[in-house]
Amino acid sequence: MRLYVYLTAMKKRLKHTPLRPYIWISLFILVSGLVFGITLKNEDPNKDKLLLEIISYVLERGHYDPKEINDIFSENVYENYLENIDGQHRFFLKSDINTFDSFRYRIDDELKNTQVDFFNLSYNKLIERMDQVKGFYEALLKSPFDFNRKEEINLDFKNLPYANNVNDLKKRWRKQLKLSALESFTSKKEEERNKFKKDSTYSPLTDVEIEKDAREKIKENMKFFFEGYNDLERKDWLSVYINSIVVQFDPHTFYLAPNDKERFDASMSGKFEGIGARLQKRSQEVKIVEIISGGPVWRDEIIQVGDIILKVGQPNEEPIDIAGMRLDDSVKLIKGPKGTQVILTIKRVDGTIKNVVVTRDVVELEETYARSSLINYDSGSFGLIELPKFYINFEDYNSRNAATDVKKEIEQLKNKNVKGIILDLRNNGGGSLKTVVDMTGYFIDEGPVVQVKSTGGKKEVLKDKDPNIIWNGPLVVLVNEFSASASEILAAALQDYKRAIILGSKQTFGKGTVQNVFDLNRMITGGTYGNLGALKVTTDKFYRINGGSTQLEGVKSDIVFPNQYAYVDMGEKDQDNPLVWDRISPANYVPYNNMNNYEYSLARSKQRLLENPFLKLIDEQALWIKKQKEDFTYFLDYESYKAERETNKTYSERFKKLGEFESTYKFQWLPEADFKGEPNDDLIKKRERWQKSLKKDIYISEAVEILKDLSSQINVEKAVTEVKN
Repeated sequence: MRLYVYLTAMKKRLKHTPLRPYIWISLFILVSGLVFGITLKNEDPNKDKLLLEIISYVLERGHYDPKEINDIFSENVYENYLENIDGQHRFFLKSDINTFDSFRYRIDDELKNTQVDFFNLSYNKLIERMDQVKGFYEALLKSPFDFNRKEEINLDFKNLPYANNVNDLKKRWRKQLKLSALESFTSKKEEERNKFKKDSTYSPLTDVEIEKDAREKIKENMKFFFEGYNDLERKDWLSVYINSIVVQFDPHTFYLAPNDKERFDASMSGKFEGIGARLQKRSQEVKIVEIISGGPVWRDEIIQVGDIILKVGQPNEEPIDIAGMRLDDSVKLIKGPKGTQVILTIKRVDGTIKNVVVTRDVVELEETYARSSLINYDSGSFGLIELPKFYINFEDYNSRNAATDVKKEIEQLKNKNVKGIILDLRNNGGGSLKTVVDMTGYFIDEGPVVQVKSTGGKKEVLKDKDPNIIWNGPLVVLVNEFSASASEILAAALQDYKRAIILGSKQTFGKGTVQNVFDLNRMITGGTYGNLGALKVTTDKFYRINGGSTQLEGVKSDIVFPNQYAYVDMGEKDQDNPLVWDRISPANYVPYNNMNNYEYSLARSKQRLLENPFLKLIDEQALWIKKQKEDFTYFLDYESYKAERETNKTYSERFKKLGEFESTYKFQWLPEADFKGEPNDDLIKKRERWQKSLKKDIYISEAVEILKDLSSQINVEKAVTEVKN
């Protein structure tokens, strides 16, 4: 598949949003709990209706900009839901859609009456159609594909009509399976050809053998594909339906089913309690695919990647066979509180079976946390802090969080006598608002950081009240289109104070809203209905201290350094139902006056970029990516497919020059300031790979040049005049 698949996946990474526990929200939850505890009896068996009623109640009273539930709303839910469950038109027929169409303008009425008739109808039909596809895809893969036959496939699913009947659906599936087989066939044929070129005695596989192998691989992949679908239960599809409703309020209001809530909490804190291994389910087997550094099984060296978990037991209890069990259910059995034990029956790669006892512990996801590196050059060194997200443990702010970790990294870099710091917020999708306010305070005297306007119009100015400045030297902040939410607050505040130079894409993502998580279980009394999950609701908008919103417009970089995604739509303005941009009165703040060479550094950087030979190539690559993304047609015969592939390959060769870039600076990674003990081989390898990537990073190289200018001793007025001339 072309690049649009990758870009869609990248968009999905932007899901972490800042949260703030307001007192009024706690009161609202308690009051609502009393309301629902009275009006909804524990013996009510209809959990779906209960869930919809609670969610509607929360949205109506808690959302920043509640929507009118009318026919337009209904139509948007209808279209969004169908796209979510069958966006590629792989299952439903035109006749199914005609049946569903009677609900196009009735979903609003169903919501008001807490009915789920449309969901039930569509869910049952989806399962029926999936079973039909499962029944015929193997037959489509029995006969060899004719790669000499001239035909094409169009994957513009947005404009592709639904299949007229099952035979039409089979034809579509045949073409999609053929495309997958052709991709595999072409790659394998090229691989065999290269083997023969290197060794003339090698006997290449025949086209017949390669084609057959391609079909076998697809058959195996399809088996895993439907295995994943089989693991989904009705409640999982109901979550999809509910989210098709709640996202009509804005892109960041989201229903978190119980398992999703657990994952959300783990992602926000960067830690969880368990054994410290990542699992994958294939062919009804749960396999260890990664050992997390620092976790219990890594520390005790008792489990290896590739081992299969057959049974899970708790002390003094009969072990449970997890073969065929949903992966989420298996994980629930394996995870548990710190200090408790779990007994795993393991099948080793060599076939031996063994029981191992693992003592659960807190597992920290080290790739979530801040990390730093020295950048050494001929007359000194600079520091780099990379922050993947603004993580926090909401239940215990005194535990590890982004703000305290960054502070420790700054102190560590100061002890190394660095002359300037780069703060890398690229791809940082946000996180905790509190950590942003605290972190901004490390670089400024006390003062406002961000303004927040809440539901009901109340405005609050969040301030740094600590007059201490942890770092008052030169500072460059790196951003891109994927820097969102909390990242934008920090970048905006430092820009408004003129405390840092912002280097990166034309603008950041443009998410200027704040979400809070409502525990839906607090809304009812008793536990008859089980875990209802949570609702992440947009309750506030935040504004820069200069009064402007970052919503839609993001933060404009002081120095625009284009990248390969410059022409691809992927910001807040390209999401469905975003809140509007607006402005409020500015806060009372005083810009920082101690940044030496500010104008000079900007002018010098812009001049360097004009002379940089890589920039024109980056722009050309960005245009090519845009063109590839908009091309949905694929050839299904070998010669045409190969010709197009070779044309694209030849054209893309010109961009290899970008990979030749390597800075002259020496990077030296530093152990995390909070790290205890000696780093293991795995962590050392990860950090070494990171250092190599830093040397190849043209954006960091320019940031270093800016720091040099900011920290140099010059006649500023004379230098700026010379640069401009």
